[in-house]
Amino acid sequence: MVGLGAWSLVGAALIILLLPRSLEQCGHILLSAPTVRLGDQVTASCIITQNCSHLGTEWRIVWKLEPELHPRERQRHLPNGTLQSTITLPHVSHSRVLLSCCLHWGNSLQILDQAELQAGYPPTAPHNLSCLMNLTTSSLICQWEPGPDTHLSTSFTLKSFKSQDKCQTQKDSIPDCVPEDGQSHCAIPRKHLQLYQNMSIWVQARNALGTSVSPKLCLAPMDVVKLEPPTLWALEPSPAVAPPQPGCLRLRWETWKPSLYIEQKCELRHQPRLGEAGWDLVSGLPARTPQYELCGLLPSTAYTLQMRCTRWRLPGHWSEWSPSLELTTAQRAPIVRLDTWWRQRQLDPQTVAVQLFWKPIALEEDSRQIQGYLVSWRPSDQAGAEPILCDTTELNCTFQLPSEAREVILKAYNTAGTSHPTRVVFLESRGPPLGRLHTTARDPHSLWVGWEPPRPQPQGYVIEWGLSPPSPNGSPMTWRMEHNGSIAGTLLQENIRPFQLYEITVTPLYQDTKGPSQHIYAYSQEMAPSHGPELHLRHIGKTWAQLEWVPEAPELGKSPLTHYTIFWTNTQDQSFSTVLNASTHSFVLHGLEPSSLYHVQLVAASQAWTANSTSLTLMTLTLEESELHILLGLFGLLVLLICLCGAAQFCCRPSRKYSLWPSVPDPARSSLGSWVPTITAEDIFQLPSLQDPGMPPITKITVLEEEEKKPRPCESSDSSGTGSLSTLVQAYVLQGDPRVPSTQPPPQSGNSDQVLYVQVLGSPTGPGPGHYLRCDSTQPLLEGLTPSPKSYENVWFQTSPLGAPEPLVPHPEDDSIFEPLLDFPLLQGLRVSGAEGLGGF
Repeated sequence: MVGLGAWSLVGAALIILLLPRSLEQCGHILLSAPTVRLGDQVTASCIITQNCSHLGTEWRIVWKLEPELHPRERQRHLPNGTLQSTITLPHVSHSRVLLSCCLHWGNSLQILDQAELQAGYPPTAPHNLSCLMNLTTSSLICQWEPGPDTHLSTSFTLKSFKSQDKCQTQKDSIPDCVPEDGQSHCAIPRKHLQLYQNMSIWVQARNALGTSVSPKLCLAPMDVVKLEPPTLWALEPSPAVAPPQPGCLRLRWETWKPSLYIEQKCELRHQPRLGEAGWDLVSGLPARTPQYELCGLLPSTAYTLQMRCTRWRLPGHWSEWSPSLELTTAQRAPIVRLDTWWRQRQLDPQTVAVQLFWKPIALEEDSRQIQGYLVSWRPSDQAGAEPILCDTTELNCTFQLPSEAREVILKAYNTAGTSHPTRVVFLESRGPPLGRLHTTARDPHSLWVGWEPPRPQPQGYVIEWGLSPPSPNGSPMTWRMEHNGSIAGTLLQENIRPFQLYEITVTPLYQDTKGPSQHIYAYSQEMAPSHGPELHLRHIGKTWAQLEWVPEAPELGKSPLTHYTIFWTNTQDQSFSTVLNASTHSFVLHGLEPSSLYHVQLVAASQAWTANSTSLTLMTLTLEESELHILLGLFGLLVLLICLCGAAQFCCRPSRKYSLWPSVPDPARSSLGSWVPTITAEDIFQLPSLQDPGMPPITKITVLEEEEKKPRPCESSDSSGTGSLSTLVQAYVLQGDPRVPSTQPPPQSGNSDQVLYVQVLGSPTGPGPGHYLRCDSTQPLLEGLTPSPKSYENVWFQTSPLGAPEPLVPHPEDDSIFEPLLDFPLLQGLRVSGAEGLGGF
């Protein structure tokens, strides 16, 4: 964008430069087409003449399309010595652009030639062509819709010709009608028309890309004539003519004078001036009888009227609607039904005070045209006019009557007369009463009142309601009459406000009598309690506090309480609460901490409101020194007991015991005979005889503690001497000369579960060469927690080649070696069944 702006500034500066006259005719632009369709391709060529040869070689041709530069172009030299630069624009996306051929010479840019390129669409055929014959201007006016914008300059021409037949052949041509720019209608003057002769009319649209025409119309000018609207007038009253009836209007009209010779028909439409009612149409009014009485309207109502006309029995167009005329219908006497109710109060034995109420019920829509009401009474012993008791515009009246009077007459009136009289009969209360009367508040502005209908069924009910006690301004009670005696309730929505006490009265109406009135009081919405009860502290301890409160007395118009909620908070901002019913007047707080401060609040709640009571701050009592010592002692005993139980459980568990020290049998209490377990089938094998001279001497017995390790494989340097021994025996026998110092390395300190239990030295005079068997296995000798050796694991034998047992005889020179071993407790207690070859021990 910065580059484009710089080029624009350069171009603007170069335009104002005074360049040599030799560059004025240096080049010119040739376009493949000056106007193309939007999106099409266009090619432009710039021819550089020989006049530019003196510029040398330091110049080149640059194309500019509006602010954009197009340096890439095709250039070639023509045979006549000129230079041609050609550029192709693949898509033209603007309706009007300016293409420039520029000379880039040194550091300057000179425009050699410019050409305007236009793009758009061919015109579409105009449509909706229609024509009207205007008798006022004596011209045939035709209009059409031109279609979408072509982005090009498009001209429209209204063409026509006269024809004898149905526009199949042309008789006389009519001059073209060209509308003004931007308009889509045109008028053919009267001098070119034959009013009753057919003519063909169409519209032609043309621009640089093509031409289109609309469908043709074939018509006679008088068949499309449009008359001017008539003028409406109110028909003046005449002594010879009776005034119009209520709900009727009389009017007249005058047709347009140039159309007096044309037979016409008209339409009249009307609507009430006030309100949202639509137009009502009256058709078929003859124009030659220019007056009409319109009936069926509402009395005493203002109406707006309009009229239009067209040719009758011949084709034509309706005129426009005439200017509006406003007329008001006459009044008529009210047609209403008056619902009445009354109250009587005895003033003295001869006089009674009567308060009469009524409500007009519209039987027709003109009931609002009531100007007043008349209440009259005529004694039964008098004839003539009835004396007027009340003449009022209100809906109630108070008057006095003799005690023997049983009825009055009520009428509604206006300037047109009075309504039918309504007899108001003062009924006596002799009918059955209502059943249970009850009320329910639906919302703050309505009350539902219900009852149980009595037997027999009444003809209707009168419902009265008002403030209790009555307001100081003395507003009357609101009342309503229900004419359906089968209903068992009604919704009161008139003059109901929240937080007000209403007295509701329901009276059943029967034939020639009434039932006693029933009363009930109700609120549509009650107020919240003015304040909650006052909270008191009755007793307090170290970990508890007893609270009490006195409930407030019920207030009229205040919603009764439904429950209480107690909140208490300690100094660590920990809050607690509990909900109590409305009958509870005290509560004990448990689980308090000694010598702690608490904030307590009581909230009283009704059905829709809540009220806070006075808050209370209390502190629990402090523990005494003796109680504190007792508690600390009990706590210490508890801790000690827990420690002892844990130690006992730890020491008595075998897995814990053997993990701390190895299990070494007591030699003083050991017996080889008691270690011999029950021989199972898998333990039976042939033992070598002790008298066998081939049995190698036993030099060491190693007892291994149990551990959870897999035994490592044993290695043997010579298996000839141990081939007849079982695998279990081979794992624990170390063979060789006992007098030769052992070359076996001492056990490592890390293998703490190998325990050297006893060493028995054999005779060195045993026959046969010595053999050495090495085993690094840590397989425990004793199985389980109470090891019990096999019958052969502490007895070592020598086997002769024949397999007979041979005793192991000690050498006399070794007595000094064997004597100390006889004092070993284990050897003194050895008892092996069938070991005859151990006599040397």
